Amino acid sequence: MTNTLHDWSQGFGVIQHDFLTRERISDLLEELAAEGICPLDQALTLLKAADRLCNAAMRQVAHMTYARQVYLDGRPLAQRDFKPTPEGHTGGALNMVPAYVGYLLANALTGTTRSWLMGQGHCVAAIDAVNVLMGNTEAAQAERYPFSDAGLSQLCQDFYSYAIDAEGRPAVPLGSHVNPHTGGGISEGGYLGFAGLQYVHMPLPGQELVTFLSDGAFEEQRGSDWAPRWWRGEDSGLVMPIMIANGRRIDQRSTMAQVGGVDWLREHLVLNGFDPIDIDGRDPAAFAWAIINMARSLRRAHEAVVNGDAEYPVRLPYAIAETVKGFGFPGAGTNAAHNLPLVDNPAVNEAARERFNQGIAALHVDEADLRAAVAALSTHSEQQRPQEKDHPLARIQVPTPRLPPIAAEQPAAPMAAIDQWFCALTRANPQLRVRVGNPDEMRSNRMNQTLDQLLHRVTAAEEGIAEGLQGSVITALNEEAVVSAALANRQGINLAVSYEAFAVKMLGAMRQELIFSRHARELGRASGWLSVPIIATSHTWENGKNEQSHQDPTLCDAWLQEMSDSAPVYFPVDSHSAVAVMRKVYASHGKVALIVAPKNPVDACLTVPEADAAAETGFAVLNADPGAELQLLAVGAYQLQAVRQAAQHLRYHGVPCSEVAIIEPGLLREGRDAMEQAVVHSDAELARQIPAARCRLFVCHGHAEVMTGVLRRLDTGPRTSRFLGYRNRGGTLDTFGMQFANRQSWAHLVAEAAQLLNRPLDDLLGKVEQAVLRGEGDPQLLAR
Repeated sequence: MTNTLHDWSQGFGVIQHDFLTRERISDLLEELAAEGICPLDQALTLLKAADRLCNAAMRQVAHMTYARQVYLDGRPLAQRDFKPTPEGHTGGALNMVPAYVGYLLANALTGTTRSWLMGQGHCVAAIDAVNVLMGNTEAAQAERYPFSDAGLSQLCQDFYSYAIDAEGRPAVPLGSHVNPHTGGGISEGGYLGFAGLQYVHMPLPGQELVTFLSDGAFEEQRGSDWAPRWWRGEDSGLVMPIMIANGRRIDQRSTMAQVGGVDWLREHLVLNGFDPIDIDGRDPAAFAWAIINMARSLRRAHEAVVNGDAEYPVRLPYAIAETVKGFGFPGAGTNAAHNLPLVDNPAVNEAARERFNQGIAALHVDEADLRAAVAALSTHSEQQRPQEKDHPLARIQVPTPRLPPIAAEQPAAPMAAIDQWFCALTRANPQLRVRVGNPDEMRSNRMNQTLDQLLHRVTAAEEGIAEGLQGSVITALNEEAVVSAALANRQGINLAVSYEAFAVKMLGAMRQELIFSRHARELGRASGWLSVPIIATSHTWENGKNEQSHQDPTLCDAWLQEMSDSAPVYFPVDSHSAVAVMRKVYASHGKVALIVAPKNPVDACLTVPEADAAAETGFAVLNADPGAELQLLAVGAYQLQAVRQAAQHLRYHGVPCSEVAIIEPGLLREGRDAMEQAVVHSDAELARQIPAARCRLFVCHGHAEVMTGVLRRLDTGPRTSRFLGYRNRGGTLDTFGMQFANRQSWAHLVAEAAQLLNRPLDDLLGKVEQAVLRGEGDPQLLAR
């Protein structure tokens, strides 16, 4: 065996194989040969091919940052061949090349196409460079970037070209982060740290997922340490996390490097339930060995649990790939390696040109040898497996689940109705894995049946508590971690429930998922995962006991500004409408929906058919008096209650009114592009369904300024339309107190109506009520 590996062990170009890697590879190849998985001669060919591909891809990454032209014959670049303005996250991308090539090598050695996820999305140049050389590209890249001088040069010219088409979209099938053009890409990785929170929740049994993590992201987002708490072989596939430990972030050393480096990380991982292994982060063979070894180790650990020889949590394998930032190119290990390792620009600096040409000369691979290496690693047809761009997590297609009907008899609290219906949904679809993200108190949020049925996932259940080893409720006092569990379970049914004020911490994870999904749809590749509802409850208008920190509608305000075709925001007004919008969400794919739902009982407003219709159209006209002078439009359940009370009072005083409950404001906005225009109502449809009135008064759950923009088409101008919303007033107040403090009580609405209608306030409000509004009486008089 030693003689067989001798040629490979000498290394190639900048790739050298240390003693430990050689020993590990030798043992692994003997196992693969003995098991009939990969003969020794084929394995040796693959190892050599990986070295050559790795050098060539690193060379391409360097060109993508600095050069306009690529020459497969290896000639030095002249001044005219360089970009006037170089750009790229070069050091990290160079470090990712051995990792990604090692992933391809592991797949070829074992005949298994594993899924992959990369947390450091800004290192996409590594993935694109390897994919283009391998022909592992989607149609647009395959056409534009063939394996030739011209194709590889075009790849360089398009990288950070900032080209834009006539519709305002990027004009090239390439980005600065992982995107739907990236072969096999499933997450942008623009929000550092979320990959570490998500990978353990992604694969199903029988699937394998390799995740590339960064030491910089490790300090960015906490919570990845909990992965061993969540992994169960009964409902989870094999996961192989790999930390690219290069010791640097943007402009200084990472915190990890400062407090002890890899030695500190190894101890930290052991304390948190991992089984860390060290590998050479400069060698694709080391990555391949780690991937195959970690998968086998985790499989054996699960078998031990099944056989009764071990218990959960198992020690989760975790590879630490130590390297130097920007390895393989001049400037490695310096702060400059993060972006532009040469510091000076080769387009104008002769010394920098010389350093560049020396660097790429060390990485050059003869074209014939490179094509042979690509052919050797392209084992997909022979092994009857998909290309890596088509790995299982990149091609998810979940059929629409069986949706239970809306029950005519519902609990008065919308959250309790959602709880009841969600349990029925999961029972009706046992084939779909369930993940519920819970950052705080499920029972406080009236999700009692869900918790009793699905249980907190724990490693040691406490007697008499809704806990279990195989529980589906991921509970941690960290909003980012639990929403990531729901967003990551793309092959199942998902839900996250949070206090509204703290759900805003979920925004980054939600937005990353939304961006990737919508961009895929723009390319004609609709996401196949079921839409995910994020429920914000215990919300601004019913959370008075916890002070103003708990009274914050920021998330709905922010999510309303995303595109309505992919990021719907719902404000159900009662139990029937709450269940109706849940049904609508789960009947769709690729959306991240926000549902702002009361947890406390509210009056029933809609019948089952009316609720279904309101969920579909986005609104419901509750009452419309003939010749209505004033239209009151409510966004939110408590807003609707105040509106109905005010309308009743106005009618008593001879003012005909109409009342409209707006369930999904985004359907009433102006469409901002073709995809959004396709889902919003036309002007004619709005005019037909929402009867005109001389004056309009909008009462909003969130800040009025946001809703004024969203509902611009219904705004008749400042003289005849008013918007009332959350005015940043709060404290230890009940619902009425919150409404009074924010000028949303029924009496405030009547006073606003008087101004809109140019009616004397004395005509519509008594002296006592007017005194209260002036601050001269007890507000509780209005509550009574």
